[in-house]
Amino acid sequence: MSKKGIVRRDFLKSLLAGIPVLALDWNSLPKGKNKNLDEKEFDAVIIGSGLGGLSCAAAFARQGFKPLVLEQHHKPGGYATTFKRPGGFVFDVSLHSTTVGERNGIHNLIPGFPEIKDVEFVPHHNLYRAIFPDYDIQVPQKDLPSYIKILKGHFPDEKEGIEGIFEDMKGLARDVSKISSVGGQVDTRSFPTEYPYLFRCFNQTWGGMMNARIKDPKLKAIISTLWGYYGLPPSKLASFYYAIPTMGYLQEGGYYPVGKSQKISNAMVKFIEEKAGKVLLRKRVEKILIKDHVAYGVQTKDGEEYIGKVVVSNANAYDTFHKMMEEDEYLKDYLERMEQFSISFSCFQVFLGLKKDLINEVGIKDSEIFYKTGYDLEADYKAILKADVETPEFGLTLYDNLYKGYSPEGKNTLSIIVLQGYDFWKKYEADYFKGKKTEYRKEKERMTDIIIERVEKALLPGLSKAIEVKEASTPLTNVRYTSNYRGAIYGWDQTLDNTGPRRLAHITPIKNLYLSGAWTQFGGGYGAVLGSGLQCFSAVMNNW
Repeated sequence: MSKKGIVRRDFLKSLLAGIPVLALDWNSLPKGKNKNLDEKEFDAVIIGSGLGGLSCAAAFARQGFKPLVLEQHHKPGGYATTFKRPGGFVFDVSLHSTTVGERNGIHNLIPGFPEIKDVEFVPHHNLYRAIFPDYDIQVPQKDLPSYIKILKGHFPDEKEGIEGIFEDMKGLARDVSKISSVGGQVDTRSFPTEYPYLFRCFNQTWGGMMNARIKDPKLKAIISTLWGYYGLPPSKLASFYYAIPTMGYLQEGGYYPVGKSQKISNAMVKFIEEKAGKVLLRKRVEKILIKDHVAYGVQTKDGEEYIGKVVVSNANAYDTFHKMMEEDEYLKDYLERMEQFSISFSCFQVFLGLKKDLINEVGIKDSEIFYKTGYDLEADYKAILKADVETPEFGLTLYDNLYKGYSPEGKNTLSIIVLQGYDFWKKYEADYFKGKKTEYRKEKERMTDIIIERVEKALLPGLSKAIEVKEASTPLTNVRYTSNYRGAIYGWDQTLDNTGPRRLAHITPIKNLYLSGAWTQFGGGYGAVLGSGLQCFSAVMNNW
């Protein structure tokens, strides 16, 4: 067999073994029986309360097990948190939009957790707005045919290609859903005919998938508007990691929680604690306790030890294996593999509280805007890695357009995000964590002013004079509050060799140590990490 054939065969075997099964049969899974654990003994000790950790803990609690979540921050949620500033302003750290389910006419169904009913989501009126130098496109909410019609109107010569690329995306999603429904039990000999879209795209970048259908570079950029949500430009991004969630987003719509993302995290904590689980804040885990390459608990910064039948790390994978244990020789091959992965970029964000309702004055009705300065996504990516804030795209959220009460009466709350690499900030790193921030703050203020000026010129005239509260965060801020390695917002990059079933598995070489969250399968994003927690729990149950 040719090398190409061997690679394809091996990929298909790993794919079929790694397809997620989120619709767990809870009745068939083990139930918690040991009600006599000591105060510091648990069925599962989870490091970190990001949504991947909370999701995993909630699954344990749902089945009657006793989970413990240890979080270094003073509030749960990781990136799914909020912070307050004077004037009544509450800022969301990261959430822009997510997909949720509907029941009885209310969007309050968090995927995987039907018992949680106290978080209501509201839809974006338009899914998003993409502004390019020659095009201003409002993408309809839950109306893919209308979006396709808009694109055909702008690019009539690409009609067949437009229809083809979206059919490819839908077909890819169908193929993965089919495999999931049969639990990955597929005859590899019939795979090419039974799952033609997945067979064709399995080893293709998103750029390669588009090139087969689309010729116009401007159209390619427009269809790839959401690439920043996935962390890589089309030439580097795995095709099904862009195609499948984007198709779900276009067809199922985007939603935002009333009460902001902290409401989701708090609801998860409430669910865990109502079922005898425990979430402890300001508890930084510094060491995973291991004997004979078997994890049996953790030690926190204050010297406390907590014992668990399993340990689940929702912390970043790099620190989990490099800082929380001394198993380098035993993990040599595993660590060498990790060294091959690149780490996702971070971000610079500006949070503004306005003393008046400028959004209404200007007349903008959109809630999420991507402002692009050009069509060369590869050039944008290079500028992002260099922490350039003057030329790459920016994202603007205006959620006062989603529901009344998002901001104090007569005011606006908005955020601006510019993606960034981490290397630029390394020169400030040592002083930053020593509390010496003079030079760091000068640079942060410089970037903040540039970003505000760009938004003011492009979309919100009068913005600078309307500001009541101004705050900014950098990649170093992300490290400080989440401890994510290099301030990463998506974990490892979703390259072809580190996506889907090729991504780090939930099961690790250390027995009883598992991974959940953005650094393992499925990757970054709210929906992905919630699903990751469930799949991690399923992996534990399979072993038990």
